[in-house]
Amino acid sequence: MLTPEPAATAVLLATFGALLALSVVASRAIEHFSVPLALLFLCIGMLAGSEGVGGLAFDDYHFAYRAGTVALALILFDGGLNTPIKALRDAAAPAAILATVGVAGIAVVVGFAAHVLGAPWPSGLLLGALVSSTDAAAVFSTLRASGIQLKRRVGATLELESGVNDPMAVILTTELTRNMLEPGPLVLWRVPLDAAVQLAVGLLAGWLLGAAGRALMGRLRLPSSGLYTAFTVAIACLAFGVPTLLYGSGFLAVYVAGVMLGKGPLPFQSGVLRVHDALAWLSQIAMFLLLGLLVFPSDLPGVVWIGLALTAVLAFVARPLVVTLCLLPFRFTGAEVGYMGWVGLRGAVPIILATYPVLAGVPGADRLFDIVFIIVVLSALVPGSTVAFATRRLGLERKEPPSPPAVLAIESRQPLTGELLSFYIDERLAVSGASLDELALPDGAAVTLVIRGNEMIPPRGSTVLTPGDHVYVVSRPEDRAWVQLLLGRPEEP
Repeated sequence: MLTPEPAATAVLLATFGALLALSVVASRAIEHFSVPLALLFLCIGMLAGSEGVGGLAFDDYHFAYRAGTVALALILFDGGLNTPIKALRDAAAPAAILATVGVAGIAVVVGFAAHVLGAPWPSGLLLGALVSSTDAAAVFSTLRASGIQLKRRVGATLELESGVNDPMAVILTTELTRNMLEPGPLVLWRVPLDAAVQLAVGLLAGWLLGAAGRALMGRLRLPSSGLYTAFTVAIACLAFGVPTLLYGSGFLAVYVAGVMLGKGPLPFQSGVLRVHDALAWLSQIAMFLLLGLLVFPSDLPGVVWIGLALTAVLAFVARPLVVTLCLLPFRFTGAEVGYMGWVGLRGAVPIILATYPVLAGVPGADRLFDIVFIIVVLSALVPGSTVAFATRRLGLERKEPPSPPAVLAIESRQPLTGELLSFYIDERLAVSGASLDELALPDGAAVTLVIRGNEMIPPRGSTVLTPGDHVYVVSRPEDRAWVQLLLGRPEEP
């Protein structure tokens, strides 16, 4: 007979494995339905819960808060690693306004609507704060499933906004929760002051830890490539934990640390990025499954009406109004402003934040949690299901060649001076139909591989480039402009 501990561990692993496998397989099944994957994972968690077919009893808000925080830290760190510095320059100012003033504005508008619907002012404002931050992952997963690429500045602004707007939502939630536990006049001046301090500490700590980690990685001589990934995970944990203990924003710090690490070549960079991408996906799936388990469907009918009403206010009034006002100083077109106002989808952060008042013992916090859950689910459906349509309808789709069918990478402990670039051969290029012998490539560049459909073609002088080919070229940095003059802009993996 099995002892309780091995049996319990086996049941836990088997259950998690089954739910994880179901989530991954189901994500492929709904790929063409324009529904954010977050909604799928939440629903699977609900179905597996105590009132679903799985019958798994789970109501540990403390564990969910901790696990969700760890998952968010890894997701934000991965987002920072993959954020190009150029995107930061183009989108930093509008994203910063949306992530601070915009979050506060949305919290106030939704809070006012909740008050009109019968909630006391403290509860209404807390509810507004809980749903004030956005999740770009929901938008971009929907776009990727539809094969759509968003215009660069709009996409960069949405992504950067979601990467740095969590701190403001956390600050507002913390202050308003404290106010509900210790009723009294809300000290309005303290909110922007706290926000400024936490954001400044988070920004500085993230920059220092990211820069130090990057410098140290360049000097380390570790015996295995996998240890470099373990080191970057350590940087992510430190970047969240240290500034949080110093009254700073760990969410902002971990994102900035990722940006600092990812702004240039790293040892075994391709492998490190692949592992962090996998960790981010695993974290996202596990987090939404866990949050879905927390929900008791029988509690939802009593609050569904206010959830519907506030979702409508958030989608049709609060987000569009606040985004329009925040982006007035910037040169966005009306279509771009309207799009960013429409697709501000909610993700895991509001649900994780909603566990904080529950843990703090705020009266009625369970009801707030259920309302937030309804708002997140409904915003995934509308406007979530319309993201692809809105992108095409407003003319914000970026015309790009198909993604390269293979990713070639050179793994090296030391950063190499050359570059490995891939190019798509469009029929409009002058080199289309030319042989490799006829290419006037500089001496420091050479074609290393041609992929045509599913076929790998070894490059020879007589090889003719045809429309649709993906060509991989090794080049010196100083020859990049010359190579691009011949073959166009490099593809993004």
